[in-house]
Amino acid sequence: MKKYDIIVLGMGPAGMAVTAMGSSMGLNVLAIESNKVGGECLNVGCIPSKGILKAGESLHIAKNTNKYGLDGEYKLNGGDPLKLIREKVGNINNKKFLKTFEKADIIINRGFGKFVNSKTIKVDGEEYTAKKIFIATGTEPFIPPIPGLKEVSKLTNVNLFDQENVPESLTVIGGGAIGSEMAQAFSRLGSKVTIVQMDSHLIPNGDKDAGLLLEKALTEEGIEIYNSTKIEKVEEINGKVITYTDKGIFESEKILVATGRKPVLDSLDLDKAGIICSSKGIEVDSKLRTNKKHIYAVGDINGIAQLSHAAMHQGMMALMDTISPISIKKLKHKNYVLPWSVFTSPEIAQAGLTEKEATEKGIKFEITQKEYSSYGLTVAVGKPEGFIKIIHTPMGKVLGATIAGENASELIHEWVLAIQNNIKMYDIMMTQHSFPSFSMLNKMVTEDWMMKKMENKGLQKLIKWLF
Repeated sequence: MKKYDIIVLGMGPAGMAVTAMGSSMGLNVLAIESNKVGGECLNVGCIPSKGILKAGESLHIAKNTNKYGLDGEYKLNGGDPLKLIREKVGNINNKKFLKTFEKADIIINRGFGKFVNSKTIKVDGEEYTAKKIFIATGTEPFIPPIPGLKEVSKLTNVNLFDQENVPESLTVIGGGAIGSEMAQAFSRLGSKVTIVQMDSHLIPNGDKDAGLLLEKALTEEGIEIYNSTKIEKVEEINGKVITYTDKGIFESEKILVATGRKPVLDSLDLDKAGIICSSKGIEVDSKLRTNKKHIYAVGDINGIAQLSHAAMHQGMMALMDTISPISIKKLKHKNYVLPWSVFTSPEIAQAGLTEKEATEKGIKFEITQKEYSSYGLTVAVGKPEGFIKIIHTPMGKVLGATIAGENASELIHEWVLAIQNNIKMYDIMMTQHSFPSFSMLNKMVTEDWMMKKMENKGLQKLIKWLF
């Protein structure tokens, strides 16, 4: 039996982080991946989805250019967008990409790594042991128990990009990030798209105003959206998928299920290692250790946050914990602010508390909001739709930030840094930002905060006296 310092189960974002960093540190690492290196994110998730969004955006721009007198059909250079995405993803996942992991031993496409006991893993008939084991097998699409949905032909992120053609019509179940992004992408590529969801607004885990702004944009592009809608059953008739709801019956060529994800647990034989888990994932402590302290569960598999950047960050933190001679108090996942972004047009990004969450926690807070349309740059470049909403204490401590609009996914990081490091509104206001840049909006919202503070009569009297 071959012995290693580390065995990594799964080579998605979390597993790649542990494998690359651990082997670069001189540790002897074995990584086991049942499918493709990169996991769902690289192969059938965030990377190809952004490619199809870009393809849809290009075609959308071309079509709208027709308002200025251009004629003809609109086609993407190179032909079928789905084929192009598959080719591009294939080019990423090549020998040059795998060179990052050349210092590690990697077992690919030989089955799942299964626990024999808490220190031994078996794959393809061979057994391996290690001082530390990292479980990073991620998640898979969750199919809700809607009558008939299990039986019909359906799309998820796993097979969405394998289609030969863009469907003429598409029903999307779910109005979260994946559902909204793919609805806009395929609508722009020519599909007649309908979103059906049980939640009251798009991106239900985010700010309601941001969700409503996105809904307005998607509706204007021709997407039909049915919120707070109960799906009663789904069936397939003559090659069409029929979705029955309490708000009507929808017929489409394809149906996309985008209703969340569930952890990949069954293939691991966790019971043989005595690892505690639930339907939500593997239970971990603040340092991402399972109940077996030499075994870590990182990324989506632990149910903390189903985001690729969170998975990479967790892999890094857990590995650092294994080599730390003392307990580092800050090295806990809860000490790091987790941003998320939705890459629709307009984009939506969030860090820290939303307005609803702050209210539910009973926190005394104020809101300062800046509209994109108040800034000359956004108007000049044709992107005036959007806002920055900052949740903060009366003294300017930043509690949360919601950004809806162009470049929201880039602008949010200044607020992540602010929340994580107790940087106040005043500090951002006093930081010089390049002009004219979109990041100037971050400074402008803090200037609005300061000007509002200056409206205090007592403060105005003091200023006049000092002046």
